[in-house]
Amino acid sequence: MPRQLNTVVDAFQFAMEWCGNSPEQRAAIRACKAALSGDIDAETARGVFAAFARKKDILVEDGEMPLEIAGSRSAHA
Repeated sequence: MPRQLNTVVDAFQFAMEWCGNSPEQRAAIRACKAALSGDIDAETARGVFAAFARKKDILVEDGEMPLEIAGSRSAHA
């Protein structure tokens, strides 16, 4: 089931909970920490987090729907 992340705190918690220790994950965690401390803006942190999520093939862009959900909706329409 997709998880919606709305804030830097949400993204930070997600990255911290994700198994692994890839460079992209570490960068996402650092960017979120920097945004939370006011060193960078949230949009910059979002971009770094999105790169991590794309690399792990877990990003669902705005307006997109995962295939398994799209399929279940069309089956119930």
